Amino acid sequence: MKKWFQLLRQALSGSEESFTDGSINRAIFLLSVPMIMEMVMESLFAVVDIFFVSKVSIEAVATVGLTESVITLVYSVAIGLSTAATATIARRIGEENMAQARVAIGQVILISLAISLPIAVAGFVFAGDVLSTMGADPNVIKTGTVFAQIQFLSAPVVILLYSLSGALRGAGAAATAMRSLIIANCLNMILGPTLIFGFGIIPAFGVTGAAIATALGRSIGVGYQLYSLTRVNKALAFVWADLKPHKETIVSMLKVAAGGTGQFLVSSASWIFLTRILAEFGSDVVAGYTIAIRVIMFTLLPAWGLANAAATLVGQNLGAGKPERAEISVWKCASYNLFFLLGLSILMFAGAESIIGWFSPNIEVIHTGKLALRVLCLGYGFYAYSMVVIQSLNGAGDTKTPTVLNLICFWLLEIPLAYVLAIFFALGPIGVFISVPVAESILALLGIWRFRMGKWKTVKV
Repeated sequence: MKKWFQLLRQALSGSEESFTDGSINRAIFLLSVPMIMEMVMESLFAVVDIFFVSKVSIEAVATVGLTESVITLVYSVAIGLSTAATATIARRIGEENMAQARVAIGQVILISLAISLPIAVAGFVFAGDVLSTMGADPNVIKTGTVFAQIQFLSAPVVILLYSLSGALRGAGAAATAMRSLIIANCLNMILGPTLIFGFGIIPAFGVTGAAIATALGRSIGVGYQLYSLTRVNKALAFVWADLKPHKETIVSMLKVAAGGTGQFLVSSASWIFLTRILAEFGSDVVAGYTIAIRVIMFTLLPAWGLANAAATLVGQNLGAGKPERAEISVWKCASYNLFFLLGLSILMFAGAESIIGWFSPNIEVIHTGKLALRVLCLGYGFYAYSMVVIQSLNGAGDTKTPTVLNLICFWLLEIPLAYVLAIFFALGPIGVFISVPVAESILALLGIWRFRMGKWKTVKV
């Protein structure tokens, strides 16, 4: 027991950054623990926001749901850059080329700002039009336009938070990324209710307060990451000279990021279409679905932590010329993921009504959320493998394969299936819910097939 506590303390302190030798199980533990905590912290933004916003009004919850379904496009860019950062820097660390790892971090910052600033401006200008296009009723548009504007304006912070976390994970410094999210979330949990409901001389901003709190929390988190990269982490203590544009590195990273962004853009866009279909059934349905999705994403976070650990292990071990060790690491991560998610799915199915009821007392919202939660968690067993395998391909720098697989499963299967079941066969919201585990299960099977082919072992980054 003492040994496990020592290992846990080491994982949380982040004292080890190279995982190309020694026990694979130990490497998975040291990487996955802080990555799981990081994922939990990131999702807490969504859970905290939806918890307090649900106390304001149904329109406020619908505002968050519709806006976030579009903001996921920003997250797609952020995750794509994060994928490129992890793959590139993990490979350089495996090669023991610290100088190029630092240059790569500088290019991550430049690319993040260059992409996010135009998104912020366009989103701010057209925020109301975005809500209208998503099918929001006039009350939701009136309530949520300012919320949406702030969310779009914070795009640079969101993208930097993700991309720098990816850089830290690639270097094995997952504990630093974790701490940045802890700081950001603590601020969000304090500022959220304060700005939403008001306190003392601070007025109540309603749903707008949630956006302000999240933006401020994430900004402080990014500040901590930058401080850590320049002052604390010795292996990655890059200097301002590393921010000078480096054409070769930028081109290489953009190629990986394009695939990473593409696959998550395909996946995220599918959620937009699903939300748009559900909007046909009213704000109560959108609100119930929004709460269920937040809960699902939160409970999947430990699984994403294991998947990200696999990506780092793949990148570092390929850089060290150890593809067999990389492959063994992936299957071990997937098996651990399977045991965790199968147990979790049972708990989720049994407690669905109580879980949704904790967020909202509205009967229709609870009914829709409970139904969504139970249907979506039926695919957890397949999610376990798809998450690890897809992230492992990304960690190797092969972002093209996951993009193609996502396109097939989400756009050619999930969206048409959701529309046919919900509208054509008149199954309503449950038709949309059924399409999700079906598509995710096929994604898992295709991902395993492609991974076993082994072409990812020869990808150059």
